[in-house]
Amino acid sequence: MDSCDDSLTGYYSTSYSHFPPIPLLPIQLPQANDAGSIPQGVQEVVKANNRFALKLYSELVKTGSGNIFFSPYSIFSALAMTYEGARGKTAEEMKTVFNFPENSVLRPNFTAIYNRINKVVREYELRTGNALWVQKDYPFLEEYLETVEKYYGGKAEALDFIHEAEKSREAINVFIEEQTNHKIKDLIPPGVLDKLTRLVLTNAIYFKGDWKIAFNESLIVEEDFWITPNRSMKVQMMHMHPNETIRFNFVDTRDLQILELPYKGGNFSMLIILPEKIEATELSLTAEKLEEYRAQMKKEKLDEICLPKFEIETKYFMRGTLSSLGMPTAFTGEGDFSGMTGGRDLFISQVIHQAYVKVDEKGTEAAAATAVAMKLTAMPETKVFRADHPFIFMIQEKETGAILFMGKISNPTG
Repeated sequence: MDSCDDSLTGYYSTSYSHFPPIPLLPIQLPQANDAGSIPQGVQEVVKANNRFALKLYSELVKTGSGNIFFSPYSIFSALAMTYEGARGKTAEEMKTVFNFPENSVLRPNFTAIYNRINKVVREYELRTGNALWVQKDYPFLEEYLETVEKYYGGKAEALDFIHEAEKSREAINVFIEEQTNHKIKDLIPPGVLDKLTRLVLTNAIYFKGDWKIAFNESLIVEEDFWITPNRSMKVQMMHMHPNETIRFNFVDTRDLQILELPYKGGNFSMLIILPEKIEATELSLTAEKLEEYRAQMKKEKLDEICLPKFEIETKYFMRGTLSSLGMPTAFTGEGDFSGMTGGRDLFISQVIHQAYVKVDEKGTEAAAATAVAMKLTAMPETKVFRADHPFIFMIQEKETGAILFMGKISNPTG
């Protein structure tokens, strides 16, 4: 395969005799430029991420009564890189859906969160990485590629979608699988990428942490989990009996209980929102309401904590969902991504998100990845605390409150 042209000078070029370079190890993830970041700016980006998380959760709840799990941070990251190339109405719609602040705020403060996530800490594993997969001879603007690399840590890798779309798909999937400790496999299914594909933007995030206070393995008991008021199933229920000195952040309102379970290291925790009524996981939960609940939480002694073990994997094709939330133009020939190439020649053909979470007596392992596939507009588009009933949960960065993962468990057995 020929090397990439001058428009990609300084970026990867790859040979099709092998896959692209082995993904960076966690300690080698690129440090992006967060100069100009300030605490207020970080909070503004966190609020944007969290508002999107709750909007997306509300939209996904409408689609069915099953389990939900996703990484708002991963989707936010992939679409923020895409937004950097959007212009006009397309950019306005994306800004509304994702609550993006002005670029002067978004860029350095997103970067600060990215760098914070990738900080190497002994007590837990957490990493995230972005990448751009570009058609090897397509004239992307160097300014766009440099912006994504500088602020999002997103290196550009040259592939050949025109002649070897399937090999390109496999290469991206291998990269994502490595970045997520083999938890996210085959993110992009066959047929999504073809000779019209010119760009794929990806984010991967991986977390593994042990509970600060572990559940007692000898106290795991098969018990009822109530799926509806009249229907239950047997699950492996974990139990904890904290001693007199231990306190947890907790609030009990008339309608729900919220418990915060910390992970070792003190930087991350799981929030569990348990409605009083079994069918109430469809409750209206906004970012503002979540902050109100957080403000009410206090350190309290609990006599017992019960939580089911669960392991679930989800996959979402988000074109319709994101269109419904308010950004339909990006998915049509009217989309304007001229900030990427200088012309209105690209549109988003699909946004794919896949996530995995396992919660047991030791702790939590979670991973997610997002791919934004972009095709030519000039060609025809191809169609291709006793948590014994449903609850909502989030994995958050404690200091900022940024929601990295969010879900609903309706059936712990998957």
